[in-house]
Amino acid sequence: QVQLVESGGGLVQPGGSLRLSCAASGFTFSNYAMTWYRQAPGVEREFVAGVGRSGGSTYYADSMKGRFIISRDNAKNTVYLQMNSLKPEDTAICYCHIGERTPSGSPWYDYWGQGTQVAVSS
Repeated sequence: QVQLVESGGGLVQPGGSLRLSCAASGFTFSNYAMTWYRQAPGVEREFVAGVGRSGGSTYYADSMKGRFIISRDNAKNTVYLQMNSLKPEDTAICYCHIGERTPSGSPWYDYWGQGTQVAVSS
């Protein structure tokens, strides 16, 4: 079965850093792009970053560019999110995700981890 398990969240002061990890199993990890999303209370889930199959292509939401780095280690079936210069508005539950949508927008497959809490506060 597909399984995604996030870790590395916690409480950090503004300007600090965290590195999140997502351990994947149940599928051929290197055949799929991986993404991170986050969700704060009362708002829609937000795309954070994505990485292509081999790690050579990366994508970031505008608010994360220059602060966050996504990477992967296919030998370890793990995707990482290095978060630097954290701000209070980065407080959210962060989720590892694998999924695709059809051209009409319907999900083709859609798997999420359990999430890990990131809290940025003084």
